[in-house]
Amino acid sequence: MLLNPKRGVREYPDTASRELMLAVIDFFETKGLARVKHDDHERIWYQDFLDFQTEKRLFSTLLTPPEYGDEGCRWDTWRNCELNEILGFYGLAYWYTWQVTILGLGPIWMSDNEEVKLKTARFLKEGGIFAFGLSEKEHGADLYSSEMTLVPQEGGTYLARGEKYYIGNANNAALVSVFGKVAGSDDYVFFAVDPRHEKYDCVRNVCNSQNYVAQFTLNDYPVTDADILSRGREAWDTSLNTVNVGKFNLGWASIGISTHAFYEAIDHASSRRLFDHSVTDFPHIRQFFVDAYCRLVAMKLFALRGSDYLRTASPDDRRYLLYDPLVKMKVTSQGEEVINLLWEIIAAKGFEKDMYFEMAARDIRALPKLEGTVHVNMALVIKFMKNYFFQPGTFPEIPEVRQPRHDAFLFDQGPTKGLGKIHFHDYRPVYDRFDLPNVRVFKKQIRTFKRLLMVARPGKKQIQDIDFLLILGELFTLVVYGQLILENAPVHEVDDDVLDRIFDVLVRDFSKFALQLYSKTSSTARQRFFCRRMIRKPIADPARFERVWENHVDSLRGAYRMNE
Repeated sequence: MLLNPKRGVREYPDTASRELMLAVIDFFETKGLARVKHDDHERIWYQDFLDFQTEKRLFSTLLTPPEYGDEGCRWDTWRNCELNEILGFYGLAYWYTWQVTILGLGPIWMSDNEEVKLKTARFLKEGGIFAFGLSEKEHGADLYSSEMTLVPQEGGTYLARGEKYYIGNANNAALVSVFGKVAGSDDYVFFAVDPRHEKYDCVRNVCNSQNYVAQFTLNDYPVTDADILSRGREAWDTSLNTVNVGKFNLGWASIGISTHAFYEAIDHASSRRLFDHSVTDFPHIRQFFVDAYCRLVAMKLFALRGSDYLRTASPDDRRYLLYDPLVKMKVTSQGEEVINLLWEIIAAKGFEKDMYFEMAARDIRALPKLEGTVHVNMALVIKFMKNYFFQPGTFPEIPEVRQPRHDAFLFDQGPTKGLGKIHFHDYRPVYDRFDLPNVRVFKKQIRTFKRLLMVARPGKKQIQDIDFLLILGELFTLVVYGQLILENAPVHEVDDDVLDRIFDVLVRDFSKFALQLYSKTSSTARQRFFCRRMIRKPIADPARFERVWENHVDSLRGAYRMNE
């Protein structure tokens, strides 16, 4: 399940895609860990990577729709996910410039502006990167309060006035997609600007990082209809739909970071002796490693399955709008859990400047906080809970989708309203296919949670308590998380030992959040009754634990080490 660059990449139906991924790996392995760390510490702009991607036409091939690009160009989520994972594996800075380019391209490819689209395709072919001008210093991503304005002029032109903040790539982008309002109206608007224009002022890098995360100002920047990408409701929908495309990538970056850190940690621990014992002989160390491994495999199983729903989405099947934010918030949060467990093992070694881990421990914290915080995405997810549990729909079985095809729906997602009308397939049949001890325990927890929602649902004051709702959301999230893991386990031939251990972890997580709900001062006696019944111990199986340790975790010692 885990990426190992020394053993190649995932399967691709086309040779060209596989060769591109291997070329990316070769670039980083040739560069070596020492140079990656040096550039990170000195905050050196990654021009070498941008030159490489230009030479290989990496972004152009992976991010240009086929009607605007050369042979092999398409937006193929299957291969884009792996590039996310590879770039995260080697360094979040390299992933970030790719991620922000994706966000900047969203409003362009979603628009009807053919002139800008053709120009964008040319810029991509020339190695251009892109930026997404959405956030502002005082309002963050609060789109309602955007102060960037287009001021109408005589002759039908405009002058853009305002500032954007926390905008990656905005120092070196070929184009920046900027969100604002038309002055004197409530009309939202997206328009494209050229950072080389004299009326574009790149003020500063607001982060102390290798990336350039800009504050920029438009000082009466001239805009014509030829620069406008979308207006009104379409511009509003474009902003949210672009984030839908981009935030899926964050979970994959977290998987890449966690995987590299895992290899480093197992190598370090297995080669150390303390008190005349190997570090990996200590029971608590093995527990940390097995938990970290199971969380990491679960992250990847869920994200892979989420990709299938993203690629098969349509106006009649918008289930991806639940799974997509979970890849962003749940997978990235689990990445933090993995790094925390590994850090408990390697301790002070995790601070050493020559270790990849030192970079991973810092960067893993960023991913839950980008493209909307965990809290913002949880508020979205909670909207689906009623239909998920109580009004399931009927859908055809979704297979694994790895075919080399352009995922056109991502750029034609339609209106962002009507989330309460989205239905999901019944989660129970997939749970019933697995007769594993800890899956059975987890099913009991789910049934109890569902009864709580039926007969002890939150009151009006509790609904206004965001913290209360967030805990409910965590419990709901675990049900969806487990469902897609089970859907995907047979596809990737995950054995029963690993799968049962994954649910050992999920049972403990469910109990943790049930206890938090029980402990809320506002929880009612009836709610506490159900919470007590949701708190359960996983079924212990020492033999199964040892098999996971020996066959899946300890076997990874020496499996990968980045070239120096």
